[in-house]
Amino acid sequence: MKHLLAVAALVLAATPLSAAEPIEGRWVTAEKDAIVQISDCGRSICGRIAKFLVTPPQGADQRDVNNRDAAKRSRKLLGMAILTGFTEDEDSWRGEIYDPNNGKTYRSIVRRRGPDRLEVKGCIGPFCQTQVWQRAR
Repeated sequence: MKHLLAVAALVLAATPLSAAEPIEGRWVTAEKDAIVQISDCGRSICGRIAKFLVTPPQGADQRDVNNRDAAKRSRKLLGMAILTGFTEDEDSWRGEIYDPNNGKTYRSIVRRRGPDRLEVKGCIGPFCQTQVWQRAR
């Protein structure tokens, strides 16, 4: 009996008390201009532009024209991963977010804030900008 209690105590001690809530699903960006599909991408979580809600300047065939890497400027935004390498870190998910409006990639922290809200932070050093994305219906 003591052995069983000791094993149970070890299992409970090894279980994180505040695991991050899953972030997978379809989310409307803060600007309400696109839907991002967040899903499993092998060893991490990623998010791709699944749909434009506002037609981009170059239409649905909009390319990644602001990318700092000239070789990537011809790739289509639709279907492109803008959230990459997200892994669970206690009560949040950490990875990188790419902003196609300026061609920059930022360190990112994502947390669920209820069933229909996603807090998305993009950070440079200690400074972060926060957006709230809503679950797509």
